[in-house]
Amino acid sequence: MLKISNAIELADWEIEITQIRAQGAGGQNVNKVASAVHLRFDILRSTLPPVYKERLMAFSDQRISKDGIVIIKAQSFRTLELNKEDALARLQELIQEAVKFQKARRATKPTKGSQRRRVDTKTQKGKTKALRGKVKL
Repeated sequence: MLKISNAIELADWEIEITQIRAQGAGGQNVNKVASAVHLRFDILRSTLPPVYKERLMAFSDQRISKDGIVIIKAQSFRTLELNKEDALARLQELIQEAVKFQKARRATKPTKGSQRRRVDTKTQKGKTKALRGKVKL
């Protein structure tokens, strides 16, 4: 089980983790053991609510394909367990971005005091600008 938020959890069958051999520069095998991980998550077949599925599909993320499959590659650590945890954490972050509720910002009116201060500073700036370069005798 991967816990996304208090209300959302993903089952183990929804996340497919495949271990692969890590590739270094030039294609040589970095480790003899397969420590790198490819995580595959199908958005459309998942148990996520439809709203979150739509938000995930709308993301412009290179890890999400057009048919709704998320592929995350993790090979930064030497052990398989750490790479699995890293891939799961990155999937969790991605889904949490979709779960976040975007609040509509309410337009607020400036207060009378802030309006007055703004007018005062503008007029003071105008006076000092007008006096610049003029020499008083």
